[in-house]
Amino acid sequence: MHGSQPIILCLASYFKGSLFLEEAKRQGAYVILVTREKIKDEAWPLDSIDERFLMPSLHTQPDITNAVSYLMREREIDRIVPLDDYDVPTAAALREHLRLSGMGETTTRYFRDKLAMRQQAQRGGVRVPAFTPPFSYGRLHTFMETVPAPWALKPRAEAGAMGIKKCTNSGEVWHWLNELGDEQSHFVLEQFVPGDVYHVDSIVWGGEVLFAVAQKYGWPPINVAHDGGVFISRVLDRDSAESHALLQHNQEVTAALGMINGVMHTEFIRSHDDGAYYFLETAARVGGAGVDKLPEGAAGVNLWREWARLEVALAKGEQYVLPPLKDEYAGILVCLARQEYPDLSAYNDPEVWWRMDKKHHAGLVVVSADANRVAALLDHYAQRFAHDFLAVAPPLDRAPQ
Repeated sequence: MHGSQPIILCLASYFKGSLFLEEAKRQGAYVILVTREKIKDEAWPLDSIDERFLMPSLHTQPDITNAVSYLMREREIDRIVPLDDYDVPTAAALREHLRLSGMGETTTRYFRDKLAMRQQAQRGGVRVPAFTPPFSYGRLHTFMETVPAPWALKPRAEAGAMGIKKCTNSGEVWHWLNELGDEQSHFVLEQFVPGDVYHVDSIVWGGEVLFAVAQKYGWPPINVAHDGGVFISRVLDRDSAESHALLQHNQEVTAALGMINGVMHTEFIRSHDDGAYYFLETAARVGGAGVDKLPEGAAGVNLWREWARLEVALAKGEQYVLPPLKDEYAGILVCLARQEYPDLSAYNDPEVWWRMDKKHHAGLVVVSADANRVAALLDHYAQRFAHDFLAVAPPLDRAPQ
């Protein structure tokens, strides 16, 4: 504690989490931000940050451990929070080294390493697509002989659809493994399951899912990432069979992977072939690409702010309580834009609740008490976005440094 204040140290390799920083400060925490020199001039909420420290990288060891250990000499840090997915393992390593409470390195792998999360989910009885690590070439041969193509060769530690290679035959798999060389053990080979893709965003306290909302992507994110197009997601009708099934599967994943306290962004696919739901991946963070706006628009739950409230409650030894919930529906559209700052003023239906303000991006969120109205607006706006704004760029293999 800093006097009577809990001290929360936040790691941010990328510019995100401003709402977390603001809310943590509002809840009475002493807020420390450790971020990269390269992004020091971003619009950080400096009024909500008590101390800020800059480093060339947050992932270089032992530099980051030594730096945070040095800070501990004069500051009794209570919680370490990673604001970006790439900082999750670093935060876990720091907690282990400094013996702070929170998710340790083994459990963190279930939320960051696509191989570890599949193995642990499967052990917990959760249905996953067939998969194999590439460690043993004999096992690889057997997998490709027994599991029908296509397959997806996925980096174990990248976020979203980055770096995924879709392979239609064994020759393509061997080609990519040869290209990867010594890096190939950092990948996992998985059966590619065609289907509809969903995500569940949730808040977990004491191992219990206190809040969860089920959403469906307009097109699978891997398709949008690789082929371009308008990214769409919407909150499902809460009374639908889809929503009930996804919330149940989300409970199973939460228990199997051992999440105790925090936020989760979890993705599932419903196979076109057998109609079953398969667990794809999860993360111990707020969802990206603007999907954090969906729980806020539909239920009044800002996941960044609630995550901060949860962390401060843990630091103070207090109980976390959800805010009052509302019962509406929300949908989002986002695309790369040809224009530097696209003009969204013509999208003026009363349901438009939020507009994105980001260079070369067009995006908005619609909110309505009627789930069908949200779906209809998204269909209509998607066609207009494609005409008015859409630009296509090659997919990234890894996050920009």
